[in-house]
Amino acid sequence: MDQQRSRLHLKQFDPAARGALEGVRVLDLARLVAGNTLGMVLADHGAEVVKVEPPEGDTLRAWKVKGVETAWKSWCRNKKSICLDLRNPEAQAVVRRLAGEAAIFVESFRPGVLERMGLAPEVLLAINPALVIVRISGWGQDGPYRHKPGFGTLVEGYSGFAAVNGFADREPVLPPMFMGDCYAGIYGAASATIALRHAEATGQGQVIDLSLIDPMLAVMDPQVANYRLTGQTKRRTGSRSTNTAPRNAYRCRDDSWVCLSSSTQGMTEKLLRAIDRPELIEDPRFRTNPDRLQHWQELDAIIGAFIGARDKAEVLAHFDAAGVTIGPIMDAADLLQDDYVAEREALIEVPDADMPGGVVPMHGMVPRLSATPGVLARPAPCLGEHNDEILGGVLGEAELARLKASGVVRAAAAAVRADA
Repeated sequence: MDQQRSRLHLKQFDPAARGALEGVRVLDLARLVAGNTLGMVLADHGAEVVKVEPPEGDTLRAWKVKGVETAWKSWCRNKKSICLDLRNPEAQAVVRRLAGEAAIFVESFRPGVLERMGLAPEVLLAINPALVIVRISGWGQDGPYRHKPGFGTLVEGYSGFAAVNGFADREPVLPPMFMGDCYAGIYGAASATIALRHAEATGQGQVIDLSLIDPMLAVMDPQVANYRLTGQTKRRTGSRSTNTAPRNAYRCRDDSWVCLSSSTQGMTEKLLRAIDRPELIEDPRFRTNPDRLQHWQELDAIIGAFIGARDKAEVLAHFDAAGVTIGPIMDAADLLQDDYVAEREALIEVPDADMPGGVVPMHGMVPRLSATPGVLARPAPCLGEHNDEILGGVLGEAELARLKASGVVRAAAAAVRADA
């Protein structure tokens, strides 16, 4: 379809590609977005991330669009998959053996579950004293909420984010994406590499207590300090800022939208000249940022009228020429067509037989390192695709065959890739 034609660069997977974390094995028992984000960051930079999946697979596999596991394909590239029934004590014993050869261990069970499986941190650290153990949970391993279930949605509400998101005359708005989980995953990847550096230097592993709530509170600062100073909680202001004005989303004549921010005095003066209203620079209502915050509605009306009389392309060209900070508000269809996104490889395409045209778009490498850039070694694995590769060396051929026959290791019948 025309609207799905893409300018994104096609990148090929290279099983021989190596990253900065080559040689680091991550044993990943986590589920859903936070753990998979953490693992993806490490895998993108060369770590061997081995996902230990239950017979039904990671829950992320069930998030399908038109029958395609788009979320799984994006967050689980570069990883390997083994399939164990962790309800079976023999499978738990296999995990303990694998932990002995891992550098990082990741789990996202509710607190206490790992202990009941005989995989408590003290057990794993006795096997491998240098092991870095990342424990992901909604509310943390201690405290009064430790046993409560916790999804990202709950911490997005609890952290104060939803209370300030949206418009003052409407309900609080939760984010339409996995904000809490992704923040936790990114913090988790950073925490794991910090702890790995310590383990490599001292031989001492440790436990990282990674709740979903802590990263959300961190990115919401300084809301509590501001409340302490003013005695007032921040109100919902839509796209407007309570720190600077003007800053908002504006509708163009062709019903498209742009976003504009003038966070400095110099930028505001450029903006007012660009809309042919230089006299407003000395207008008492708009002379300083505090003045503009007090009279933001009047200023927004003036800017909105200028933008609303023009189509988006004209608006962007006009303000770009004037050096004003403005940009389009994009959707997925726009992103596929965007030259900047394509040339920077912020989004890329990789081969995938499940997708129309045989390619799937996804984000590029984050972060970008000059000497050791991220790699695309392999697509997201089929369930149990790497049973033989990973478990064969640990268990031996005969033991692996026995555990497959007993259902402890689930045979990877679906592990022949359609895009191989």
